[in-house]
Amino acid sequence: MMALLDLSNLPQLPDFSYQVLILLSVLVLKSVISHFVNHEPLRAFQFYCQRLSQKVNNRNNSHQQQIIAGLVAILVTLLPIVIILWLFSDFVAVEYLWQGFLLYFSLGSMSLKAVNKSIAKALVAQKNYQAKQLLNDLVLRNTTQLSVVGLSKAAIEMQLLRTLQQGYVVAFIFLALGPLAAFCYRLLLEMHYSWNPKLTKFIHFGFYPAQLVYLCQWLPIRLFSMLLLLLNTGRNSLLSWRLSKTYFFNLNNNLVMSIFAFVLEIKLGGVALYEQDKLRRISFNDLAKQPQATDIIHADRQIKQVIWLSLTSLLIVAITLAFIKT
Repeated sequence: MMALLDLSNLPQLPDFSYQVLILLSVLVLKSVISHFVNHEPLRAFQFYCQRLSQKVNNRNNSHQQQIIAGLVAILVTLLPIVIILWLFSDFVAVEYLWQGFLLYFSLGSMSLKAVNKSIAKALVAQKNYQAKQLLNDLVLRNTTQLSVVGLSKAAIEMQLLRTLQQGYVVAFIFLALGPLAAFCYRLLLEMHYSWNPKLTKFIHFGFYPAQLVYLCQWLPIRLFSMLLLLLNTGRNSLLSWRLSKTYFFNLNNNLVMSIFAFVLEIKLGGVALYEQDKLRRISFNDLAKQPQATDIIHADRQIKQVIWLSLTSLLIVAITLAFIKT
């Protein structure tokens, strides 16, 4: 049995080709499992983040002290995990299974499409309460007062950002820096979700987690944005770029949100309610129509096209490298 798992028995492919093979295998495995079981492997870590913030986020402290406390919370959480996993990897006999294991835990849910499809069906059937319940656990904002337009907009933004943050960026980091870096990014992302500065109580404490997450996402999100424009060449893509390029060097998600709004020909962003606080966010494509339930399906198609193009390109590069080596 161990001989079957021995990496030396496999063809000697380039490292990048092996990484792509592991990525595709884990994506297929997680998609199949998510189809039958809706599970979150990092739920215990989410609980840890919530309890940690209750202990160390003292809102009576100065703003600077809260910011430093957030940075210290990152260090005391990530450093021990990184050191333990790094040391443990030296004792792993089957390296590619260890990498696949870390990647599996790093990737987010593969059921976003199914959830958004259910939301769209509920909105079409005028079952707004059901749509709110489906969306509530996946967004930070308050869904109780959202209209059909608000629910459609929130669902589209949720699928775009979660697909990028929990899937596209994770895969990019895995291929570029390895499985441990991808896993550490995902833990950092969970800290950002738990300590999101859009909530008043985390506006200072969550500063460093947010900035570090945006820094990790900067390059892969711009790659996704360029591929999105490429796939929509001829559909005012040049105008979309001209109106969105001011966000290119910003350390946030404004670029992809802007391009996505122009591609779908709908309005995104704008005012959102977080707990009881109204946050005035940037509005994208102001002159377009408000999103409706049907736009949720259109958004899924656009996201899926970019992902398939990316995976196909990776597969071609991996096969080419393998042929060159052999």
